[in-house]
Amino acid sequence: MLGLKLETDPRWANIAESNLEEILTDHAWCEQKAASNAIKLISLNPELVDLVTELLVIAQEELEHFQMVHNIIKARGYKLGREQKDSYVNELFKFIIKGGNQQQSLVDRLLFSAMIEARSCERFRLLSTTIKDKELAKFYHELMVSEAGHYTTFLGFARQYGKGVDVNKRWEEFLQFEGELIKSYGKKETIHG
Repeated sequence: MLGLKLETDPRWANIAESNLEEILTDHAWCEQKAASNAIKLISLNPELVDLVTELLVIAQEELEHFQMVHNIIKARGYKLGREQKDSYVNELFKFIIKGGNQQQSLVDRLLFSAMIEARSCERFRLLSTTIKDKELAKFYHELMVSEAGHYTTFLGFARQYGKGVDVNKRWEEFLQFEGELIKSYGKKETIHG
């Protein structure tokens, strides 16, 4: 369904489970960044009423997820660590076409967002089916479903607003780029690491 070119090596879930405090902290900050990304898209496109309406819902959901992860961190006696740089997201961001027209910029930003949601969904699915911690396995299954919805929303808006842009071709380029990029990841206890 997601179209990802390379699945995450299942050993990544073992790495993540070996340091739950670290993966939960990274996950919390990923949710905060996802909320910020939705708000940024709103601020860049306030005239697109349906996009603003839907992204407000996504931003709220992402903040709720941030709070849910933070609650798990507190309940387990962990501490929310400092936000770390997300190299995967930063590398993916470099793939966005710079200097294009507003429509191309919007499409690329939406595809960038869909790509992150797709990979997060895939990682959450892996965690939900692999880790031994039943509470977290259930939690990650629920988030996987939510991320899949966000993925389809971003991709749908790219197609809706991509008149004159070959959105399917550009999405395939994102998938190819991400498939090569992800080969360098999957070795750290971070959501995209």
